[in-house]
Amino acid sequence: MSEHSARPAARSGARTGVAPRLHDLLVQLFGIDPPGRLVGWDGSSAGGSDGPAVHVLSRRAVRRLLWAPGELGLARAFVAGELEIEGDLVTGLRTLAEYGALVGGKPALSPADRREVLRTAVLLGAVGPAPRPPDEEQMLSATAPRGARDQAATDLPDVGGLELLRDVLGDSLAYSCARWDESGNTDHTGGAALDAAQHRKLELVCDRLGLQPGMRLLDVGCGWGPLVVHAARVRGVEVVGLVRSAERADVVRRKLDQAGVADRAEVRLGDLDAVEDGPFDAVAAIESIEHVEESELLACFRLVQQLLRPGGRLALQALTSRPGADAPGPTFMSAYVMPQGPLPPIGNVTGALENAGLEVRLLESWREHYATTMHSWLARLDEQGQRGTAVLGDSRLRVWRLSLALATVGFERGRIGLHHVVAARPHANGRSGMLA
Repeated sequence: MSEHSARPAARSGARTGVAPRLHDLLVQLFGIDPPGRLVGWDGSSAGGSDGPAVHVLSRRAVRRLLWAPGELGLARAFVAGELEIEGDLVTGLRTLAEYGALVGGKPALSPADRREVLRTAVLLGAVGPAPRPPDEEQMLSATAPRGARDQAATDLPDVGGLELLRDVLGDSLAYSCARWDESGNTDHTGGAALDAAQHRKLELVCDRLGLQPGMRLLDVGCGWGPLVVHAARVRGVEVVGLVRSAERADVVRRKLDQAGVADRAEVRLGDLDAVEDGPFDAVAAIESIEHVEESELLACFRLVQQLLRPGGRLALQALTSRPGADAPGPTFMSAYVMPQGPLPPIGNVTGALENAGLEVRLLESWREHYATTMHSWLARLDEQGQRGTAVLGDSRLRVWRLSLALATVGFERGRIGLHHVVAARPHANGRSGMLA
């Protein structure tokens, strides 16, 4: 984004039209030219051409921002179809995130600023009660379920839902971060590239778990079964997959039958506390601890430690937060995707692992890999064209697109983290069985 010139706070003269009024208001409030171009519902436009074109299609979008300034108000307007970002959604959101970071450093609005906001809203006919949030919004509450992130991929339409998801996620149906080739290849949008990156991740997990034929693997929160199928078929191990969704369990069982490995892999409905047939040589938890409260991580990892044989290994892939990186107030992700509260910092995760008797042997940040994965999923979703709308409906498709685009930018900017951890349960004499 080009550097924006500072402007004096005083208005230099009123302009008419929706877009000029909104543009001038932003300059007056923050002293910075907003990036790109604003286009109003009356056809007016204002601003430059060096950023995204934001189309404000309804007075209701302005009213949403009056009642919920910031990301949540913008997201509600986008989901409701009252606001559009022209061109590549990720590129547009990157630019807006940079503008938001600049604006975030500005002083709080003065009484005069607030009067000007109200005056502009009156002139635009946007004053009124708070619009009802879109139906797709999962309002944050004390009773919101953990693990609601998965709803976008579990509550699929009966007709065409799973097929659409496969075309977005790839043949493995891996709903987790891929491991991308770091040789310099930047073409990550094609299906072959995504499938190769997910295969690379599965192989890496198996290698780091030291899987050999005949070993037993427990896959906690196995999702649509990519690791269950891969480990049984390629590594010849016996696998137990845990999943909470009966629909997912049925899909994984069909995949095991098709791969010819149903005799050495099974899928169970339930969580760790229902497993009574340990020990296992290895445990995997690939982005499956989001449903665990941070205060319960220690108890969760103690169960893992008890289920592992001495010398056994855990591969953990976990979404994390960086202290101080949380946006103030509710956001799109907290309202629509993860209403359960903030993600734990990686230090709290590794501390709980060590306190549970699991020695952390490897810790890597994969957040750039997740930014690429999310962007790839979004590109593949956009390739579906009208099929996405036909299967999901317009509003839900908007939720999918916005969640993937915001997550891409969030990982790029470090607002969200993704850490890959390998831990071991040492023998009584301290021997881990690992040389690295």
